[in-house]
Amino acid sequence: MHSIAIAGAGRMGGNMARRLLAKGIKPVVWNRTAEKLRPLEAAGALTAGTLTEMVAKMQPPRTVWMMLPAGEATETLFLGLLTLLAKGDLIIDGANGNWHDAPRRAQKAAAAGIDFVDAGVSGGIWGLANGYCVMAGGEAAAFAKAEPFIKALCQDGGYLHCGKPGAGHFAKMTHNGIEYAMMEAYGEGFELLKASPFGTMDMAAVAAMWNRGSVIRSWLLELAQNAFDKDPKLEKVSGAVADSGEGRWAVEEAVRLGVPLPAITAALFKRFTSRDKNNFGDRLSAALRGEFGGHEVKTK
Repeated sequence: MHSIAIAGAGRMGGNMARRLLAKGIKPVVWNRTAEKLRPLEAAGALTAGTLTEMVAKMQPPRTVWMMLPAGEATETLFLGLLTLLAKGDLIIDGANGNWHDAPRRAQKAAAAGIDFVDAGVSGGIWGLANGYCVMAGGEAAAFAKAEPFIKALCQDGGYLHCGKPGAGHFAKMTHNGIEYAMMEAYGEGFELLKASPFGTMDMAAVAAMWNRGSVIRSWLLELAQNAFDKDPKLEKVSGAVADSGEGRWAVEEAVRLGVPLPAITAALFKRFTSRDKNNFGDRLSAALRGEFGGHEVKTK
């Protein structure tokens, strides 16, 4: 098996390193700010203050899993790794990136003799305990190198080689679009309950009850119960719901391909309008993002 490094020790990357440790795999971890490395070092991970040090601490063949924010940060990291890694090494892009970047990066990596896999990672802050879900794209040989690490991170059956470079991030983009629409549906439903003559009912109890055999039971509904248990009227949560970009890309792809996405598109646009209002349904959507992903939630 390759040696592995996690480049980026934020909410996701740090917990992924911890899960690898729990599975008997000791990663090297690098982060742009050193303070996030200390608890990981205490947990048993090797840490590195620079990318050069990170690569030096690894035994070839090497795998580096990038877990920085999508966009410029990941692009800069990717280009830096191309100058440090050697033929036969592997880069895995785990950021919530635009799928169009993956084929381009795969081609650029291949020119240097380096394999590339794009990996859409779902599971949020709960992935450490429960296991992640990983949607992977890349050539078959590259995926075969990545698979032992992906398997260690995931629930049983919780990963898939989705296809050529870009397929993993396309699947994750679609996943997040569905997530937008599901969160909006729950938000609207509880908004209706709240506005009704029966609006004083216990929303946490409703969520718990619906999760016991109903057609709409789901993990998101469990997280809604958690949010209501913490703040029954969601009075501490702002209704401004952020979007990380994947919902926008899903809608853009739908327009390009001529695929109707009315629910996902409406959910995306509702997030835009939520930033000018503060209603109960939007506060639930914002609270859900905090529950499953540890995303920052604005408070009043």
